[in-house]
Amino acid sequence: MEEYDIIIVGGGPAGATLARLLPEHLRVLLLCDDRRGKPCGGLLAPDAQKALARFDLTLPKEVLVDPQIFAVRTIDLTSRRQRYYQRMYINVDRVKFDRWLLDLVPPRVTVRHARCRSVVRAEGGGFLVTFPGQDGTLETARAAVLAGADGAGSLVRRSLFGPIKTRQYTAIQQWFPLSSVNPFYSCVFDPATSPCCSWSICKDDFFIFGGAFPSRNCRSAFEAQKRRLADYLHMDFGTPVKTEACQVLRPSRPASFCLGGDGAYLVGEAAGFISPSSLEGISSAILSATALAESLESPRPLAAYRRATGHLRRKLLAKNLKCPFMYNPFLRSLVLKSGLTSIRVEGR
Repeated sequence: MEEYDIIIVGGGPAGATLARLLPEHLRVLLLCDDRRGKPCGGLLAPDAQKALARFDLTLPKEVLVDPQIFAVRTIDLTSRRQRYYQRMYINVDRVKFDRWLLDLVPPRVTVRHARCRSVVRAEGGGFLVTFPGQDGTLETARAAVLAGADGAGSLVRRSLFGPIKTRQYTAIQQWFPLSSVNPFYSCVFDPATSPCCSWSICKDDFFIFGGAFPSRNCRSAFEAQKRRLADYLHMDFGTPVKTEACQVLRPSRPASFCLGGDGAYLVGEAAGFISPSSLEGISSAILSATALAESLESPRPLAAYRRATGHLRRKLLAKNLKCPFMYNPFLRSLVLKSGLTSIRVEGR
């Protein structure tokens, strides 16, 4: 059985950032489950750009995709209103973006491309983590410290701390061959099928549609909204080439966050760090991982981590103040009708 100082479960932006920033003297194991893609619009918001700029990181051109779009087309399928709003996003290939962050992890970190199967506290202290080895048999590793960076459905959180106390949805996303439609990025609201938002985006030769839906009957709600959007756009999406799905969270109160305890810590969406308004989580993944890497050097790591993420938690909770103007049908209709801060697009 291999022994490490810390095991990180999850190789997305949170896990890769944490592995990159940990002190050199630590023996680190990073478990990456890269079996399938994650539903994500693949847009780097200004907060995510700022989080990367803090480390003087610049995106390689291989990560970027066409087109680069400067406005979001906000569509309300109930009122049949739409407006365009300027947004400073960078359109990226999310899989390549995650791989780029993983490539920044130093060679001293042991990286295993395997799905974590179980997490338990070990007798005498520390944690035991099992995962498939290269020959398919289960291997076990032990570490004094454990970090869960494994997303909204975190196995680490469920195994050690129980279910998170926050709103939960199922995100579903499909990719379609790009037709002759003029490329655009949209944010879609349709309370008939979901109290949350959906999105569409063009990436090179593909058109992507996805959204967050209540887990019960989520697929039927997704298909219903897809039909309603296609009808509104007068567009035939065609046959999807792939479908992705995962759990997604929307924090609404302090109890929505779980930072960990007793030697186990949670970062990124595993801890509940995601915007309740836009569902953007890359910036929070990088910021929380940075905070934990710095806090582990403290004599009281959990207390230090709680202090270091205090501003982030308050910022995410404050975004709930924005939600009524996005998700309340009456208020949203008033905002769209007013045209406040919107852009007039010629020919629309």
